[in-house]
Amino acid sequence: MSAGRSALRMGPAELVQAAAMARRFYLEGKSKIQIAEEFGVSRFKVARVLETALERDLVRIEIRVPAELDAERSDALRARYGLRHAVVVESPADASEDAPDPENLGAVAADLLGELVNEGDVLGLAWGRSTIHMAASLHRLPPCTVVQLTGVYDAGTAERGSVEAVRRAAQVSGGDAHPIYAPMLLPDPATAAALRNQTGIARAFEYFDKVTVAAVSIGSWEPGISTVHDMLTDEERAHYASLGVAAEMSAHLFDAEGRRVGRDLGERCITVEADRLRRIPEVVAIAGGLRKAAAIGAVLRSGLVTSLVTDTAVADYLLTESAPGLRPALERADPDEL
Repeated sequence: MSAGRSALRMGPAELVQAAAMARRFYLEGKSKIQIAEEFGVSRFKVARVLETALERDLVRIEIRVPAELDAERSDALRARYGLRHAVVVESPADASEDAPDPENLGAVAADLLGELVNEGDVLGLAWGRSTIHMAASLHRLPPCTVVQLTGVYDAGTAERGSVEAVRRAAQVSGGDAHPIYAPMLLPDPATAAALRNQTGIARAFEYFDKVTVAAVSIGSWEPGISTVHDMLTDEERAHYASLGVAAEMSAHLFDAEGRRVGRDLGERCITVEADRLRRIPEVVAIAGGLRKAAAIGAVLRSGLVTSLVTDTAVADYLLTESAPGLRPALERADPDEL
């Protein structure tokens, strides 16, 4: 608190009383009723004095967040897309359209999950580099069950990817882990169905309806940025591209308006279904980098995501695009329309 030049227009008695009331309210946490009783005035008088103290610069309030967080963009993004939470971190100074997700997204997302997950929750983790980085950054989680929501990009790298992420989260929380040792994409629906019926995978699937918080990644329909894109043949990529696919999340494909396309692909995938994702109370997407900006916007329009961790470059893109046909995540889309 500091007495600014404009505050000096108040009389000395007013200044002393206003400073004392402000100290009680802002620093000592006393209520207006308590302050009114102490000074022998009405609580309405206390409210007027506190308001005057702000107007006349007797009290200055600073809102400080860590330098890497952009509170203004975060709030604007949350409001524009109807999100429950939006956390925007500073993009790297040398960020370009070809740059990968900022490395600090994982650490910030890990802290967010530490806030969102409660004891007894079921935490779901989908395959993705962002979720893997997030799991590696976890330092605190209340006791909870952790389940894998998708198969892995390559079964040969499972120990270094999603499976390890699930184990890491369970280790931090002290809860049970339910990994999935299977590829995300299979050659045909019959093979996928057979794998879903295997004991370990079936046990993980049983937890899908119990998931309360999920962490997912988003990819755009380009080589190296979409897991599914890289697992398909050239002919299959061309087919789905002809359907207008613009984004991918957990092996579900979306066009630029957020509508699901290429639903037949899901029959070949080991992944949580879209209608189950929709029923999860909190779905946190971790994705950044300008190369993913349009894809992130598409997935936000689907209504499947409730919260987002991204960077300032993406936030600026999302805040200026026309964003037609938005489906606020807090209303959640009808699964029959997805």
